[in-house]
Amino acid sequence: MRALLRHPTAQAMLARLIGLYLSLALRTTRWTLVGRENIAPRTLGVPAVIAFWHEYLPLMSMLMLMADDLPGQRPTTHTLVSYHRDGRFIGTIVRRFGIEPVLGSSSKGGAASLRAMLKLLAKGDVIAITPDGPRGPRREADAGVAQLAALAGVPIVPCAARTTRSIGLKTWDRMRVPLPFGRGVMVCGPEVVVPRDGWRDAVAGIVVALNDAADRADRLCPS
Repeated sequence: MRALLRHPTAQAMLARLIGLYLSLALRTTRWTLVGRENIAPRTLGVPAVIAFWHEYLPLMSMLMLMADDLPGQRPTTHTLVSYHRDGRFIGTIVRRFGIEPVLGSSSKGGAASLRAMLKLLAKGDVIAITPDGPRGPRREADAGVAQLAALAGVPIVPCAARTTRSIGLKTWDRMRVPLPFGRGVMVCGPEVVVPRDGWRDAVAGIVVALNDAADRADRLCPS
């Protein structure tokens, strides 16, 4: 059975099913956007790095759907996924929500993926990234997110989301999968500006901003 699930055809079918389910769950949830002023400039062509903890991955596609209701035009959004089969699988799912994957890794091809993301940000696009992905440790940010923002000269927008109806997974990140017909909150915190010099020192502040967004989402939408 495991070998069958690894077959490309089975992977494609499973990705489609998961994408359909997430679309149903997200679209039937009653959402509230908190921090609209922090995300609105992205629809006006102002690039940024949208950062969120890996545990929120199933929920954050909703932010792209919310962008349709903001002034301007939905930004072209890209997300970094690993070269591993799991990364490509995630890439297939997020394409359903208009998010384009950028294949990369901190250990293999990292410089190439960094250059690719810098070019996209220079065009005015948006990069969405999980600083603790793909394998943790949970809520510990890799310095790459600070380096990317510093080199591109763009801010980081820390985000988090929560729904009242969800299923908790026994994974390293304690991911929660949304269920339909609940209530949800999407939190976009104040921008974090990363100086070009000393970007490594900015990582601690990024972690604080991400945790602040997560805590606010928990308070506003207890499950």
